[in-house]
Amino acid sequence: MLSIIVFLPLIGVVLIAMLSKERESAARLIATAVAAVDLILASLLAVNFDVTGGMQFIEKFDWVSGVGIQYYLGVDGISLPMVFLSALLTLVAVVASWKIEVKPKAYFAMILLLEVGMNGVFMALDFVLFYVFWELVLVPMYFLIGTWGGPRREYAAMKFFLYTLFGSVFMLVGIIALYLQAGTFDIVALTDAGLSPTFQWWVFGAFFLGFAVKVPVFPLHTWLPDAHVEAPTAASVLLAGVLLKMGTYGFIRISLPILPDAAAQWSPFLAALAAISIVYGAAVAFAQTDMKKLVAYSSVSHMGFVMLGIAAGTAEGITGAVAVMFSHGVVTGMLFLLVGMVYERTHTRVIEDVRGLSSQVPVAAGLMAFASIASLGLPGLSGFVGEFLSLVGAWRSDMWPGWVIIAAVGVLLAAAYMLWLVQRVVLGSPSHAVAEIEDLEPREIAVLLPLVALTLGVGIYWDLLLRYVDPAVRGLTALMGA
Repeated sequence: MLSIIVFLPLIGVVLIAMLSKERESAARLIATAVAAVDLILASLLAVNFDVTGGMQFIEKFDWVSGVGIQYYLGVDGISLPMVFLSALLTLVAVVASWKIEVKPKAYFAMILLLEVGMNGVFMALDFVLFYVFWELVLVPMYFLIGTWGGPRREYAAMKFFLYTLFGSVFMLVGIIALYLQAGTFDIVALTDAGLSPTFQWWVFGAFFLGFAVKVPVFPLHTWLPDAHVEAPTAASVLLAGVLLKMGTYGFIRISLPILPDAAAQWSPFLAALAAISIVYGAAVAFAQTDMKKLVAYSSVSHMGFVMLGIAAGTAEGITGAVAVMFSHGVVTGMLFLLVGMVYERTHTRVIEDVRGLSSQVPVAAGLMAFASIASLGLPGLSGFVGEFLSLVGAWRSDMWPGWVIIAAVGVLLAAAYMLWLVQRVVLGSPSHAVAEIEDLEPREIAVLLPLVALTLGVGIYWDLLLRYVDPAVRGLTALMGA
């Protein structure tokens, strides 16, 4: 089942590659069908998942037996929501790109290839396999930004690639060090390797650089705004919705259970960076005049809450971190879609130039207001669940309470800049750019409705998500000795 979910999009890539130039418009149909089937399979995975169990649907056999490399896949309550999110946002990205006209074959092939890497990262339980999927993600995202992006697309694509490759090199050093010390690439087996605290400290540092660039954590975040601003809408949705989560997933899946002593030693540093990221991202978001850049910097702030929960190391903190990862993917994906839809109609993302949407395009304006309010963490919507638990978990941990208080200030700042965005874009008299535009099409509404439903569902009924996450996190914290 897991192998099918991972590699089905690769079959779609092959089918698209076989299309003749005269039939390249069929690429969107193939991509939609493949992404839809993958989402159905991911949903079946969730339905058949035993929430009381550990790793499930395991597929394991020797790959390179001479050095102990295995083809090893599995999911638990932490990785399952990420797999579902990856499948959902891929389908959303494909349908949202239905009107793409420039090289549609290559475009949809890159999105499906990206899904292969994203799904693989969240399922791989062998370090070499994990690293292969981790690096695979870089290639299609590089081309999506560099080929279909904005005026500075080459610069943004190269910056994204170099930053993330820089982090990956250090992660590879950490993987090799673990193998030389423990003699295995098995991520699950390494949780019981009995590594010395000093060795753990250095390896944690190597993994920190690999994962922190991807999150991204301040001050390693500077590639993110450029990548988002220049990326096409679908690439921004997948970048914010899934790729950023790969970094924090790495901390939870690898750094915490395999290097628990080092995690405790690094915790004050992680907490400080998390608090700085939360406040810095929110403060810089205030200064933005471009809607897409504002949402990009808000991602830096929101991912800070994930890092705060990870730094706490408590069950509530880590559960909150996973909940923020899921909610952020849904809500920020919705925001980037709406910004892209407005841009397609007005050809501008400048906030002052698109004011007064409610009087001209009430459906788009209403959904923009909903997504903005969800992003600021209003109780009753999914954004509140994870941030609340992260703060509770951080307060109950041994970290300095000041970092928690600073993070709480970030919640207030998020409310301020998102409501200010709503006031300037949704309300008021319509600007010249929006005076003649049309409201959302049925296809665009259909793309957004599943994200709206998930935002409401998780926000009202927390157990919809936490029933998967909490038992897995309890097992993780027991493994850490917390």
